[in-house]
Formats: sequence, C-alpha cells, structure tokens
Amino acid sequence: MSNILGIDVGGSGIKAGIVNVDTGEMITDRHKILTPYKSPKDFMINVINELVTHFDWKGKPIGIGFPAVIMDGHSKTANNIHETFIGFPITQAIEQATQCKTVVINDADAAGICEITCRKGINTDGTVILLTLGTGIGSAVFVDGKLLTNTELGQIIFNGEVAEKLISSVAREKREISWKQYGVELGQYLDYIDKLFCPKQIIIGGGISKVFDKYKAGFPKHMNIIAADQLNNAGIVGAAMASKVYG
Repeated sequence: MSNILGIDVGGSGIKAGIVNVDTGEMITDRHKILTPYKSPKDFMINVINELVTHFDWKGKPIGIGFPAVIMDGHSKTANNIHETFIGFPITQAIEQATQCKTVVINDADAAGICEITCRKGINTDGTVILLTLGTGIGSAVFVDGKLLTNTELGQIIFNGEVAEKLISSVAREKREISWKQYGVELGQYLDYIDKLFCPKQIIIGGGISKVFDKYKAGFPKHMNIIAADQLNNAGIVGAAMASKVYG
C-alpha cells in the first residue's frame, strides 16, 4: 500500500496525516488534536482512535511515532508522558482500539527516518544525528544510513542536569532566556554530543527548527549543524514510512 496514515504523538498534542510512502509526501492536510500534558494512556489511545476515524482509516495500516523507548511493542519509558505507559503493550492496545495494523516507533526515530529518506542531497556516510527540540529532546542516530533505535540523548547529564531540562524548547521558554543565550547553551550541548559521537552532521528538528536563524550563531564553528528540511511534518511522514518498513 502506497498510502499510510502517519501519527505523531507529542507532549501537547497528537497530529496525523495520510502519507504516500513511496514519495514521502503528505497527501492530506495535517489534523491535530491538543492533549493535556502527561495525559493518561486510555485518553491518549482514544485520541489516536479519533484521528483514525477522522481520516476514515479503519482497518488500514498506521504508523505511530511515540515519545518513549519502544521495544517488542511495549513502551518502556515515560519522560514526558504519563507514567502508566512504562512497560505498557502499546502496539497491541492501539490495534485493539483502532482495528488497524499498527507499527509504533520512537517519535524522534520516526522524524529521523523522514529526514534521512526525504532530504535531497544528504550524505548518510558515517554518523548523522537528528535532535528534535520540543517538550523534551528526542534523538535519532544513523550510522551509514542505518538507524540505531531508541537513543535518548536528551537524558544525558549536561551541566549537572538532565539535558532536556535545560535546553529543550519548552525549557527555554520556562527559563525565559533570550534566543542568543539559548544558542550558546545549545551549542555547548552540541559540542558535548560531538565529543561523544563525532557525527558528520547534526540536524536540528522539531518546531524550533523553523526559527533556526535566531539561535544558530551560538553553535561551534567546527561542527556541521543544519535545520531539519521536513520541519514539523517529519514525525508524521517518518511514522508512516516505518509502518511500510517494519509492518
């Protein structure tokens, strides 16, 4: 099937669209439903089912990018979602609710799949890292174009704190720091990532990628850091592509 419904679960909302997975293009408008922070799992699954109904997609395959480590169909972590998702059989629960064959992967991994697959001219040799800056920090690490699943680079300790609590997009807003200062601190974090992984390229994704020029001046000059090309639809497109690959 060339068309698959992609669903991107975020900390403040769930969005979806139908994707042509052969071309990587969304063929419908994006539909988003806002959700309270750390909503209970039954509520979240109902919203996913509502999106399936909105697109009249019952009985068809779906791909979901979800903000957790996903292993063997279970969500293993809950850094920015309700703690009841820890150890939860999420794939099975969604399939039962939606009657759709479902593939669930980490949301940043989904965005990374989209960026690596759809971006024109990207060099996938060596290590390439996508970081999504939003409620937290998601990460997708690719080595020679192959995904290393379920990395959590937002959870590393940086300047004595969990990194995403200092330099996610939401953390910047809570701390009320300027874009200039944010770029400097984010640049220090990226330099730390560079020392750990020596990536050939780092891609900044998430909604904050739309204002890349406001903070990029603080980045280390020796690093190759670019804004995501697919912007805020990458999670939807990548989730749909994951359904084709892993479904």
